[in-house]
Amino acid sequence: MATRLSKIATRTGDDGTTGLGDGSRTTKDALRVQAMGDVDELNSHLGLLLCEDMPDALREELITIQHDLFDLGGEICIPGFSLLTDEHVLRLDNLLAKYNSTLPVLAEFILPAGSRAASQAHICRTVCRRAERAIVALGLVEMLHPQPRQYVNRLSDLLFVIARVLNRFAGGTDVMWQKGRDRSVG
Repeated sequence: MATRLSKIATRTGDDGTTGLGDGSRTTKDALRVQAMGDVDELNSHLGLLLCEDMPDALREELITIQHDLFDLGGEICIPGFSLLTDEHVLRLDNLLAKYNSTLPVLAEFILPAGSRAASQAHICRTVCRRAERAIVALGLVEMLHPQPRQYVNRLSDLLFVIARVLNRFAGGTDVMWQKGRDRSVG
């Protein structure tokens, strides 16, 4: 792995390139850089979600996920490198089972709404789906291990479930989509 940055304004990217973890350089619009950026953005949105009121256990689980996402960014940053394991994916599967078991079965679609925390979790979910698309696109042209793709796929599902949990934690429920709702103005 490359040396950690000791200064932030390196000016080495002024030509439209950026350094990867293995010391090589690539363009800032490369698929690998796009995937790294989407994972970083997701991690930032999770940081914002963590500013909201939530159960302590969920907070700790989300902090662990933030660390996983940092590792995921590192894995993407170094071609051929691997940091995420099957155990990371299994942990998300277990969290999905844990939190799904506390929720009523959905009979209809829900809107990305409700409490502020739930709405932020939905933003995290949509950014996670974008990161997944970027990782899939990268994996079509360069070798990637399967765990990054699997991890973000599970994580987006988990964030949907967490949004539902957070709506209940705030004393509310899911905001249901209403088929045929009158959308006229006035």
